Amino acid sequence: MNFSVAMCVYEGDNPLFFDKAIESILDNTLIPDEIILIVDGPISKKHEQIIDKYFKELTVYRFKENQGHGVARRKSLELCNNELVALMDADDICLKDRFEKQINVFKNNSKLSIVGGQIEEFIDDVENIIGKREVPLSDDNIKTYMKKRCPMNQVTVMFKKKDIIKAGNYLDWYSNEDYYLWIRMALNNLKFQNIDDTLVYVRVGKEAYQRRGGKKYFLSEFRLQNYMLKKGIISVPRWIINVAERFVLQIVMPNKLRGIIFQKLARR
Repeated sequence: MNFSVAMCVYEGDNPLFFDKAIESILDNTLIPDEIILIVDGPISKKHEQIIDKYFKELTVYRFKENQGHGVARRKSLELCNNELVALMDADDICLKDRFEKQINVFKNNSKLSIVGGQIEEFIDDVENIIGKREVPLSDDNIKTYMKKRCPMNQVTVMFKKKDIIKAGNYLDWYSNEDYYLWIRMALNNLKFQNIDDTLVYVRVGKEAYQRRGGKKYFLSEFRLQNYMLKKGIISVPRWIINVAERFVLQIVMPNKLRGIIFQKLARR
């Protein structure tokens, strides 16, 4: 089965990590037929050198100004020529059999629209794993979990392009463009699956968990909870619980304590 990889890079991405990310795609047991790279605004000479290094493998589209993740991912998907598309971030590392495992799942179940998996988070080196984000596996459990938290690890997903387009494609929603898309896919009765294996090593900074808060972050989550309530995804009691938990975690709680909570309770 042919498939594409959609990837975005912007000036804030570390060029060395960007290089390693592309290398991990090309070092897989199944190699994509194309890699669509969105350059989201101006980037450095070092970034350009990495793009030149892999110019034969990349199809590059450039935005003159930074557009943000939602817009960049939307464009990347529009440019993909294959029906199956895998996402990849510019600083993460694919496991060598990631794509093969996902393709096999699609071969075994043609009704699926999206297949994701687990992630392990590391600092500096993949040997220094500091957490694992586990998500539910079956369609029913994913849609139940969706009422409380984002049920897919975005950097691991492979999906059918036509089904993502059916749900409206990626749209801009601060820090939650993925969660917003999964909700709209569920509203379209599309089928989800996660596999129990780690598919991607995700690079995080030492203060990554601490930064997942603040007024802007909370307001984005608050709007998303309102959307789920309006669309009947969640009930009023569930809305109250979700908003209260996010208010405490993202507004009331000090950054350092938030980091501890994320690492101890939201990760394994």
